[in-house]
Amino acid sequence: MVGITGPATGTDEAVRRAAAEGPDALRGLLGALEGPELREAAVALHAHACRRNDERGVAASLAALADRDLGWSADEADLLLSRLLDGEAGRSAYEIQGRFTLLVPLVVAACEQAGDFSRTHVRALCRLGEYARGPAPAEIGPLRERLNALVRREVRVAPGLLPRQVLDGFDAYGPAMRASHAELLAGSGVAPFLAHCALLDKPRATRAWRKEAASRLEAAERGAEVVRRLLEGITAQDAHRVGDPDFVGMGVPTLASAANTSLVRGLLWASLEVGEEWVVPLVGAVALHAGTGLGGSGGMCRSQPLATAAVAVLGECPAERAEAAVAELGRLPKRVVNRTVAKGIARAAEAVAARAGMTASMLRERAVPVLGLDGRGVREVALGAYAAELAVREPGTALLSFRGPEGRLLKTAPKEVREARAGELKELRAGLRKLSALLAEERARLEEHLAAGTSWPAEDWQRYYADHPVTGAVARALVWEVGDGAGEWAAGLPERAGGGWVLAAADGTARPVGAGSRLRLWHPLRASDEEVALWRAELLDRERRQPFKQVFREVYPLTPAERVTGSYSNRFAGHVLRYGQARALMTNRGWAGRHLGYFSEGDSSVMVKELPAPGELPAAEGVRWRARFFVDLVDGGTVTDGGAVLCSTDQVRFERRAGAAGPRGPWEETELAEVPALVLSEALRDVDLFVGVASVGADPEWRDRGADRAHGAYWLSWGFGELTEGARVRRETLARLLPRTRLADRTELTDRFLRVRGELGAYRIHLGSGNVLMEPSDAYLCVVVDRSREAGRAAGKVFLPFEEDGGMLSVILSKAFLLAADDRITDPTITSQLRRGRRGRTGSP
Repeated sequence: MVGITGPATGTDEAVRRAAAEGPDALRGLLGALEGPELREAAVALHAHACRRNDERGVAASLAALADRDLGWSADEADLLLSRLLDGEAGRSAYEIQGRFTLLVPLVVAACEQAGDFSRTHVRALCRLGEYARGPAPAEIGPLRERLNALVRREVRVAPGLLPRQVLDGFDAYGPAMRASHAELLAGSGVAPFLAHCALLDKPRATRAWRKEAASRLEAAERGAEVVRRLLEGITAQDAHRVGDPDFVGMGVPTLASAANTSLVRGLLWASLEVGEEWVVPLVGAVALHAGTGLGGSGGMCRSQPLATAAVAVLGECPAERAEAAVAELGRLPKRVVNRTVAKGIARAAEAVAARAGMTASMLRERAVPVLGLDGRGVREVALGAYAAELAVREPGTALLSFRGPEGRLLKTAPKEVREARAGELKELRAGLRKLSALLAEERARLEEHLAAGTSWPAEDWQRYYADHPVTGAVARALVWEVGDGAGEWAAGLPERAGGGWVLAAADGTARPVGAGSRLRLWHPLRASDEEVALWRAELLDRERRQPFKQVFREVYPLTPAERVTGSYSNRFAGHVLRYGQARALMTNRGWAGRHLGYFSEGDSSVMVKELPAPGELPAAEGVRWRARFFVDLVDGGTVTDGGAVLCSTDQVRFERRAGAAGPRGPWEETELAEVPALVLSEALRDVDLFVGVASVGADPEWRDRGADRAHGAYWLSWGFGELTEGARVRRETLARLLPRTRLADRTELTDRFLRVRGELGAYRIHLGSGNVLMEPSDAYLCVVVDRSREAGRAAGKVFLPFEEDGGMLSVILSKAFLLAADDRITDPTITSQLRRGRRGRTGSP
């Protein structure tokens, strides 16, 4: 249409003069026009109203034009939308919201009459309208309803063409899918199906929407493949800044534009009508990819709308898909830490489990795949004259090995296999990665059961744990308890006996696992000191490493000081932590909360974790517990990105609420004395971990940071102070380990230190921080362990029941081996400190 998008025309000038002259002149001008000329004048008047404040008659004339059927075209409707939302109006979002009832009615009328319009712009206008103001507040509600109706309106579909709103160009996802699947998208019935999917702008689909989607999916040529390819595409899409017009958004990277986000939501819900095995894993993959934080971590999802929808779809899976759905939901909590999505995951797992008539925990254990492994935990694959063996070994390690024609074990794949069987070798290596990931999930799942106190009937325990080709490798490395139902429990390591199992106790006796028995994981909190000591000695004697800390697990009973404070624990208050490291640990252990930083409300945060409930307990029963850990921003000086560098620790509090079949009640703060001992201990163990690993006192180089170091007094008090529970377990373990090493006659343990006698002097290594003092002056010796050197290799030869991969136990042993041979140290950064220490002792300059 002439004059709409180009420079000012005669119509523009005529409208401007008439508006300046007054209402009568404006009505006269508009009354003399019709058809295209009247629409051109309406566009010009709308532009005039955008640029200027209200003039006499402009509002009334625009309202009158909005009430008439002017025969608007799609291009004209898009022009009016773009003017408001692409900056051409010269007005801010706040100004448009204040003039909403003046500027928007004509735009809405044009869209309604045109039938086709940019839904992306209409969605953005809906968001502006949520907080609209204006001189006529009563008109805002109906305007919002009309805008919402436009978003819900069916898209016009031309034969053989995708509607422009489907896989639009406002993001990278839409063009990529159009280019990759052009032939598939051109199939008969595909466009109407996708047009219907694009209407879903909410996390959940109604029954009517799903019924229509099923009908259109059935009519679409290769409809199931369309769903699969487009969902696979979103799982491969990187987060990026989309081109949606969005005055009120933050421009944060995401996966898809608003229109394509609605489309993918629709595809997720439509996938429930596809009876293929790939459906549930693919929906789970969408939930994981969309729900994972930007950059791979954090609480800001790549796309919260898609993550929420995918989780809701998993929660709607029918009973025959319940196991697979719960398995996918069970993989999400460690990676998806956004609190809104996390709540949805818990609700979805409960819903699908209830539909299947069991708890989510029961479903998860039934859904653990065997990945082709036999009863021995082995999968053998012939590769010509060679054979590959994919296996799992206790305490939960995945291995890929090869054997030659003579049966000789090979460390790596032979050249013949790499060249002639490259495809099969690639699949085997992918299987190894999948098996390793599954073992990690099973370790985490069993540790949750340990913390929750779950118990199993003997039949389930044997089938899903002891005999399982994958889970069994983890379960059989743990100490279990068998009970007879009368309150008596006996502990032991699982061993096969005939056609069944027994638990072999540390004293050499064995307790059969009978048909009516129940089993649970042994926890040191429920055992006597004598029994704990016996089991620790047993594992060291057998050199049995566990998949996670169980026998050597720290326990945290209620202290007298906590009985005095009543509702909170100050046991770990007052520490200074490296925030990035602490935050990563908290996320990994399931704690979520607001970030700290130099922004609004970034000066403090409460990290929250809901403690696992026993796996046999239905969601509607029992009491749920959660812990709240308070942290505060520590001003570390100027930072470039606004993120916190340091944080300080404060109180730990606990809340509870009863399980309920209906809407849950509020969380209620609880006195520490009322918190179950297992709940209290496991929550405080996490907090101790955060402090022990992320404290600035654990950084041996902190004192050498110059002006930036700060908190020197805290560094000294923590680095050489009283031992935490973890450090006390470390001390007990060293007392058993050291007599087995060549350090036996050169070391002794005191209350807080490991004292090491070298050739040149004596040293004390703090059992909590690993920091070193030289005797007799107590001068600090900075030693940063390089595990590749001789001392590290020597320590690596000692069996460590835990912390074997660079934990503090191995660090202390490495330093002890190094300092015991201090006359052979060549590192100049250490030898210079030793010389200064010796000069200080003799008084020489």
